[in-house]
Formats: sequence, structure tokens, C-alpha cells
Amino acid sequence: MEYVILVDTDDNEIGKMEKMQAHEESQLHRAFSVFLFNEKGEMLIHRRADHKYHSGGLWTNACCSHPRPGEATEAAAHRRLGEELGMDCEIEEKFHFLYKRALDHGLTEHELDHVFIGSWQEIPDFNEDEIAECKFISIDELKDSMAASPDIYTEWFRIVCEQHGEKIYPTI
Repeated sequence: MEYVILVDTDDNEIGKMEKMQAHEESQLHRAFSVFLFNEKGEMLIHRRADHKYHSGGLWTNACCSHPRPGEATEAAAHRRLGEELGMDCEIEEKFHFLYKRALDHGLTEHELDHVFIGSWQEIPDFNEDEIAECKFISIDELKDSMAASPDIYTEWFRIVCEQHGEKIYPTI
């Protein structure tokens, strides 16, 4: 069973809960999102595998998940970079934000999401159980696509790009 870290709005740990239960009951828990950029300022995005427990087939940032109880958030981000993308790189935490959004399959994301930024130059040898495809996209192209077709992107990815873009885009 996979557990998430329950937190209060100040990111103080208050317990743990099985991951699916936390999403079914809309419990606030700690998460992270990693954004990777190449030297052209393009962002690495991926389309989630269709069979994921939520948001399957949607485009999102390079890597996102939850730290396990007892695991530091940055260590979890490095772990998931390896598990999802088959790579690792230097990352730096830039900020965190709180959000709550209803998802498919009756689940809700209620997360305090720590956002990390890093640099990567090529399409990684990704885990096909996690990811259907990867690509680099320019910020302008991403903004245009997100405005025209918001439903092809995950909720958290849209929130970060629309509300916190100036904190993550290295070219702006």
C-alpha cells in the first residue's frame, strides 16, 4: 500500500493516509511537481499513461508525485525522476502552493505542492507504465495550446502555469 503525508496549510505533518483514501476523502497532503527546461527554454512535458488512476492521457509537467512518510520531498522528487523518466538531474525548489480540484473517477486532489525546477536537454528513456509520450514545448506554444485546449492538461499543471508561470519560466 502507498501512503501520503497529511499536512496542515502550513505544511506541518499531521499524519499519514493510504493514497487512494486521501484522494477519495479530499485530504490535504504533501506533493511535488518537477519542471525541466532545455537550453532553448523549452519545457519537458509528458502525457500520462492512459491507465493511470486519475488524469490518464493528459499532458503535464516532467514529473509529479508524493513523498512517502519519512521521505524528504526533494529526495522523493529525485526518486520519481528515476522511476518515471529514467533519469536524474540537479533540481531546486522554487515555491509551493495549495490547491484543491475534483478529478476523474470521483477523486479529488487536495495538495500542498512543492515545485522544483531543473535542466535537461533530451527526451528521456521514460517508463512506459507511467508515461505515454514526452516532448519539449516552447512556452508560447504551451500557452497557446493551454488556452485553446485546457482539457488536455492536468489540473495541477494548468494551475501552476496560469497562476505561477512567472516563477517557473526561465525565459520570462
